[in-house]
Amino acid sequence: MSSVTEPGGPGIERVAIEDASLGAFYRSMNPTERHTFWACAAGWALDGMDFMIYPLVIGTIIGLWQVEPGTAGLAATVTLLASAVGGWLAGFVADRIGRVLTLQITILWFSFFSLLCAFVQNFEQLLVARALLGLGFGGEWAAGAVLMGETIRAQYRGRAVGSVQSGWAIGWGMAVLAQAVLFTWLPPESAWRWMFAIGALPALLVFYLRRYVREPEVAAESRARAAASGDRPRIWEIFSGPILKTTVLASLASAGCQGGYYAITTWLPRFLTTERGLSVVSSTGYLAALIVGSFAGYLVGAWLADRLGRRPLFLIFSLGAIAVILAYTQLPLSNAVLWVLGFPLGFFASGYFSGMGAFLTELYPTRLRGSGQGFCYNFGRGIGALFPALVGYLSAQVGLAAAIAIFAAIAYGVFFVAAFALPETRGRVLHADA
Repeated sequence: MSSVTEPGGPGIERVAIEDASLGAFYRSMNPTERHTFWACAAGWALDGMDFMIYPLVIGTIIGLWQVEPGTAGLAATVTLLASAVGGWLAGFVADRIGRVLTLQITILWFSFFSLLCAFVQNFEQLLVARALLGLGFGGEWAAGAVLMGETIRAQYRGRAVGSVQSGWAIGWGMAVLAQAVLFTWLPPESAWRWMFAIGALPALLVFYLRRYVREPEVAAESRARAAASGDRPRIWEIFSGPILKTTVLASLASAGCQGGYYAITTWLPRFLTTERGLSVVSSTGYLAALIVGSFAGYLVGAWLADRLGRRPLFLIFSLGAIAVILAYTQLPLSNAVLWVLGFPLGFFASGYFSGMGAFLTELYPTRLRGSGQGFCYNFGRGIGALFPALVGYLSAQVGLAAAIAIFAAIAYGVFFVAAFALPETRGRVLHADA
């Protein structure tokens, strides 16, 4: 191990990353790390399935209830806004009562409200149910990302946390598969309800968490010290002193990366069926190319996060995402070419997420890690939440393709600038008092 001193900060211990191959982290895991890895990967996959259900049924909702596109996009926006609040609160609670217990609570919460979405009778009820689901949706990521970041050793953290992130693509694929099956076998009037009912499956994961996953030692020690000294973390502490700059820049980076992602993924199914003339079922192949690219992007991003570092990963992928989304939406391409282009679009528009969990974990001291990571990532969700609605409203004036391209390019530009201004954290060792 080596120790370095960063400008304006105390000595920070780092560990050398000698084996940067993608699979090295898994081969070297102990049982505690492995149980935590699979629990968080499954949770993130099911989380992704829950969220992506709505974009896949948004066209059906618009048709059945005669909802305007901008209003339909509002449901996705409200879900993300609520997740911003839920993520910050869950992160703070995780610093108080523990990562594992908070994770269990948030999973049960969003599973219940996904099931409730299957029984709503109008769009207003769906809006409320999605908002309540969002509280748990945001909280699950906050608790799970901190749990992973603190459990996995520094030399493997980027790849392990990034590989967990790839579970989102698996969950997305599960949602698309469920859509293809249910909309083939059932009429649209009932198929969309069964889609939301499937979203209750994550509740089963709690049984695994309770049996196999343990609280990270560094977090338990930090809470014990805070309890003994009476100096418990305060919810506003991440906005004070030298930590404020980190909070501002990390929040902007999170807003940019998530704003671009949600602008694309919320409306792409609608783009394929309206501007490309594909049916719900025939668009499945195009979404499959996007999802396969997304999965590959997560894995490559996880490898690059430890191989090159967190910041280079963000800078390369943000520029790549801008280039591909402009080509996908603005060039007069055939549907065959568009299908091929789905792979690089999914690759660049998703792969950078592999570095975000480890990066945010490493930016904050242990006593504030849940609050800081939960706030920054979910502030990004809150700002990114505006993009689906804004794309929907702007599409009425400039068309859906142009609206997606405009907001995605702006978001990824913000991501690039903020990431450039933040420090590199690769290999940083976490301690209970720092």
